[in-house]
Amino acid sequence: MLRLDAAGHLAYKRLPSPQMISPVSPGRAHCITIVSCILLAMAVAVFAAPEQTANSATQIRSVLQAQQDSWNRGDIDGFMNGYARSASTVFISEDTIRHGWQTVRHRYKQKYSNRAKMGTLAFSDLEITLLSSDSAIASGRWRLKRVNDQPHGRFTLILKRLPEGWRIVHDHTSAAPQKS
Repeated sequence: MLRLDAAGHLAYKRLPSPQMISPVSPGRAHCITIVSCILLAMAVAVFAAPEQTANSATQIRSVLQAQQDSWNRGDIDGFMNGYARSASTVFISEDTIRHGWQTVRHRYKQKYSNRAKMGTLAFSDLEITLLSSDSAIASGRWRLKRVNDQPHGRFTLILKRLPEGWRIVHDHTSAAPQKS
């Protein structure tokens, strides 16, 4: 390093030699690695969460829209694609609990055996709350428009992200009293 000495002459001064950093013990190195990984994972989660939340909500809305579209085409099997094809799928309505995808499908096929009984389905007031990266609750209103009546009510769904996408694993649907 160059600098002026007391007499004003340019003088070269040697920089101090770098100090040796003492080696870190293996245990401490392991701890530093773990803490670094945790901090990195947290940073990724914080920055990725809003996008993941928006994508998940959009995907869930798409499942419900596909159900509505299938219903309105008279396609109960297409409607049932929104449910997890599992024996543990739960459907609650009319004071009855039904277990299993096949049981739920049978109930829909029996209760809505023709287009007149199916009417036109509309979902509204949809609210989606993500519980984790692979589970969510959706609630809203349903309404059927049929020639002789317009039954309606509310639903609460629990959805899980499965390999095939978001699917309903628990459905609690209630009907509002019919007006005379």
